[in-house]
Amino acid sequence: MASLWGGRFEKDMDDIVKKYNASIFFDQRMYNEDIDGSIAHVTMLGKQGIVSNEEKDRIIAGLEEIRKEIAEGKILFTVEDEDIHMGIESRLIDKIGDVGKKLHTSRSRNDQCQVDIRLYLRKEIYEILNSLCYLESVILEKAEKYEDKITVGFTHLQHAQPITIGFVFMAYFQMFKRDIERLTDTLERLNYNPLGACALAGTTMPIDRHLTSELLSFTAPTENAMDTVSDRDYSLEFLCDASISMMHLSRWAEEFAWWNSSEFSYIAIDDSFCTGSSIMPQKKNPDMAELIRGKVGRVYGDLMQLLTVMKGTPLAYNKDFQED
Repeated sequence: MASLWGGRFEKDMDDIVKKYNASIFFDQRMYNEDIDGSIAHVTMLGKQGIVSNEEKDRIIAGLEEIRKEIAEGKILFTVEDEDIHMGIESRLIDKIGDVGKKLHTSRSRNDQCQVDIRLYLRKEIYEILNSLCYLESVILEKAEKYEDKITVGFTHLQHAQPITIGFVFMAYFQMFKRDIERLTDTLERLNYNPLGACALAGTTMPIDRHLTSELLSFTAPTENAMDTVSDRDYSLEFLCDASISMMHLSRWAEEFAWWNSSEFSYIAIDDSFCTGSSIMPQKKNPDMAELIRGKVGRVYGDLMQLLTVMKGTPLAYNKDFQED
């Protein structure tokens, strides 16, 4: 399959380079966001008279067919697709012909991938916020249930003062409350529209970035095209928020592991949340708490990886950014 960007090239990519260059196996998860961004973009092109209404309708119908086929598992992406943007666009051209090529008018993969990631991350943050709010409701319920049950408060893992179990629960409530506030704050900064930044310097075509912002529920367009295509601050900010929240979960998991031990015997974790030993049948292991503790390392690693990727990149777009 000839690459959509291969106009000046006389030789095809080496097979090893194709595999090393491709991001399709990571970014195919964003196919819905990619199609949503494309529909908003071509709707704007139609309103501005850059494409005809008939062309706009054919493109949108083709994109919706592709969305349905991906959801039904009828489209399987390969390394030849390179990324989700080209994977969808090449199939659109196959489906509706050359009119499909007009979708890319006044757009680059540089601003397109930014749209996809912002839309995807916005959706994911909403899901995480819902989960955290549910967790908070459970904590409140338990804090109320045990508001008068006395336990030991520790400093330096030494007995310090008598407190209530409800008081302990509410300490974690405050941690997760701050997590919710941080993520909500991140949403505010991430929710700006990159479409129209193109490769790095915008376009001379008479596009309407405010319309695409409205169609995609962005607050407003981004203000500088060079910054737009090279910005990953919002991803880093999300990873910082996620790392702090995971740290809070890990601290709580640590408490549960200690409290569940024979030495403490403060709590008995339900059997359905534990595992046993193949050689020591008396044991009931707090594996869920330990796994929460362990998975924190993944999130910390993602944060450090992206910070390291970004630290040596000049303006504007660099292929390193694919690692986001």
